[in-house]
Amino acid sequence: MSTRSGTQHDELRELQQRLILFKIGLLLVVGLLALRLWYLQINEGDYYHDLSENNRTRAVVLEPVRGLIYDRNGVLLANNVPSFGLYVTLEDVKDRKALIESLVKLVGLDETTVRKKLSERGSKLLPRKVKDGLTLREAALIESHRLDLPGVTVRAESQRNYPSGLTAAHLLGYVGEVSSDQLEKPEYTELHLGSIIGQYGVERTYDRFLRGRAGQKTVEVDAMGHEKKTVEVGKPSAGDDLYLTIDARLQALAEQLLGEEFGAIIAIETGTGDVLAMASRPAFDPNVLSPELTAKQWEKIVQDEGHPLTNRATQGQYPPGSTFKIIVAAAGLETGTVNLTTKVRCMGGYPFGGRVYRDWKERGHGVMDVMDAIVDSCDVFFYTLGQKLGIDTMAQFADRFGLGHETGVELPSERMGIVPSTAWKTRARNEIWLPGETISAAIGQGYTTVTPMQMTMVMATVAGSGDSFRPRIVRAIKERATGQVLDLPSVPRPKLALKPETYELLHESLEGVVTRGTAGRARSALVRIAGKTGTAQTAALKEDRRKDKDIPKKLRDHAWFVSYAPAEAPRIAVVVLVENMGHGGSWAAPLAKQVIEAYVKSKPAEPVTADAVPADSPAVAVAMREVHD
Repeated sequence: MSTRSGTQHDELRELQQRLILFKIGLLLVVGLLALRLWYLQINEGDYYHDLSENNRTRAVVLEPVRGLIYDRNGVLLANNVPSFGLYVTLEDVKDRKALIESLVKLVGLDETTVRKKLSERGSKLLPRKVKDGLTLREAALIESHRLDLPGVTVRAESQRNYPSGLTAAHLLGYVGEVSSDQLEKPEYTELHLGSIIGQYGVERTYDRFLRGRAGQKTVEVDAMGHEKKTVEVGKPSAGDDLYLTIDARLQALAEQLLGEEFGAIIAIETGTGDVLAMASRPAFDPNVLSPELTAKQWEKIVQDEGHPLTNRATQGQYPPGSTFKIIVAAAGLETGTVNLTTKVRCMGGYPFGGRVYRDWKERGHGVMDVMDAIVDSCDVFFYTLGQKLGIDTMAQFADRFGLGHETGVELPSERMGIVPSTAWKTRARNEIWLPGETISAAIGQGYTTVTPMQMTMVMATVAGSGDSFRPRIVRAIKERATGQVLDLPSVPRPKLALKPETYELLHESLEGVVTRGTAGRARSALVRIAGKTGTAQTAALKEDRRKDKDIPKKLRDHAWFVSYAPAEAPRIAVVVLVENMGHGGSWAAPLAKQVIEAYVKSKPAEPVTADAVPADSPAVAVAMREVHD
């Protein structure tokens, strides 16, 4: 009996121990669960709250309306038209490959582009734009297949439009989606994938003003990510409007005059620096570039031998040819190397170093003084003068006239050209300067290159007897929020202080070029024009071959004409550069004449009507700083 009782006691004790162990295990499990719950609620609570909330609500970015762009007379140059955008929220996409295949099949999207868009860095909860510029038919087709397209939404939005097509394309530029690389830059930190920014021209330079500020709305979504209703809206702020200095009529004329030829025409008001026209050919249609292109479309544009994306006015670099003689003459007069009585006999050639440097006039010009040499563009006179001056003195004066430097025009990627010197050649080519190279440099050949915009500023400087203004493209910014107009002032450039008699001689000589010299085709019955022709060699051809009409066009000389008018009281400077067309007097001068006459006949621009802000106000100062910094 005692044995049985002891056995029962042992079993009871064992049972109690098991219960204790069970309770301990249970407490451990409960403790672990409590710890996990604490971790999820306290430590990761915000994350799971957002995730849960986003299964019900979504934040949708509301893109702002981009500001409008007008010419100086209120002609609309850039606006916005209704459009549709296709967006995908990756959080709602279970089978990305199947979705891509459906979109390609349904509306013919480029598969590579779509895949790239969906693979870019960024939040899966934020909708990313896959395609803009959808047609109404495409938008309706996608909406009709909503149940088969999880995460896909179509939004009504606006698309940039350029009513005049190719006109002023290089100046206006185009817009496009911000890239991943651009988003890493400080000026784009507030943007997101899908944001539209200026990518070229004024659209890029003044993007900060034009693009506005995005808004946001909160919407309820269903299980497939499709919007059910709007919960909250924060409205976007539209971008500011720009009023340019461009005269649309003069711009259209300049581009019409260039026609199918490659080149540039620039017209600028000498008393303000206002750019009235800036034509570059060949051009592009910004309406084609602003919507996203496929890789093949972009490659076709980039590989075009005409380089239509190059703004030849500010990025084209050409030998100045005989237009450079203006600077060499000024250098000779300022240094006392020549004066009004200095004579040089031109017999058609200049012997030096075992070769003869030919004049454009085979039999020569006879006895020339400095004024005659400018009027008739006598090469021998300037060979002689250049050899006396030396390359470094010519380079010094070219520098003072602004060559080799940016002009400050409000466009991206301006080129500076080359002003050669002994130091430049050592630095750039690791070679010594040769005496014969000085002779070529004296007539704007050899290593010297300039842009048409630089030569425009040279002529504006001469026209103003040393006074000039930084080229200006935007006259005013109209703030959408306030309706106020910020008038951007003209900015004077440092005065080029030459002797008054030097400017007097240049003025008289340059008018003589038109009245009795190489630019007779620029002579006008309406207005007195002053200017200088130039013929820039593009290839080292023998002299007899330069007259050969059968040489390929790409080897022919470039035609220059740099000018201002009225000669007696200059108001406008016009520069024409036509590639591979030969003599400047024959091809470039008549085009400049037509632009000048159109300007003289035109009415002055009306002031921008609105509550104007004084030019010296802090707001204007900030705007100027933001553009030029």
